[in-house]
Amino acid sequence: MHLVGVGLGFVIGLSLGLLGGGGSILTVPIFVYVLGFGAKESIAMSLAVVGATSLVGAVHHSREGHVNVRVALIFGAIATIGTYVGTRVATRLSGGEQLAIFAAVMFVAAAAMIRGRRGEADVTAATSTSLFITAIRGFVVGTLTGLVGVGGGFLIVPALVWGGLSMHDAVGTSLLVIAMNCVMGFYGYLGHVQIAWLSIALVTAGTMPGIVTGTYAMRFVSQQALRRGFAVLLFGLAVYMLYRNLTV
Repeated sequence: MHLVGVGLGFVIGLSLGLLGGGGSILTVPIFVYVLGFGAKESIAMSLAVVGATSLVGAVHHSREGHVNVRVALIFGAIATIGTYVGTRVATRLSGGEQLAIFAAVMFVAAAAMIRGRRGEADVTAATSTSLFITAIRGFVVGTLTGLVGVGGGFLIVPALVWGGLSMHDAVGTSLLVIAMNCVMGFYGYLGHVQIAWLSIALVTAGTMPGIVTGTYAMRFVSQQALRRGFAVLLFGLAVYMLYRNLTV
């Protein structure tokens, strides 16, 4: 089972490196349905894994000049407020309710990936509206992070592109924002759930080479084909999770 955790961690990291998000969408189901942890514990541990992995990915993207630290700090500051709110709300929900919400978020993420992201040539709109929308998205992303352990890359990347960043810069900057969100979210769960540190370490051991591989492979892979394939996987996982948590 230890080797399984490391192997699945590699897949999580690969997703984060290639797409700038999607890792947390996979991490929670892996902890729940493969490694056998409870919902709340899985959400908390997912935040630790994805946060550490995203930070490593952000460093690699930064070396290639694809991280806008100023934008990440502004977006991340708003998002962390939402993350705190999300963790407070999460204490009032059952684990099953959180997983059902998580599955609904997966449907939204899959639909967004199939639809695709706005191209770099389409980001010439006025920045005043973009900044307002970006701020709203930041709060929503943060709330989802605290509530169900979703890093929110599938929302952060298009928000940053609409705000004026290139696709590559948006992916790199997204990873830094995700890391900030996950730190706040994990802190909110400490003391409220039992943390299996060994399992976190094993999965993270797989995500680290995964995200380095994904960051390197990003330049050679069709992003459109990759997003659509990943969307199909998300739809399947979402249906399964809703079936498990909404049926008696």
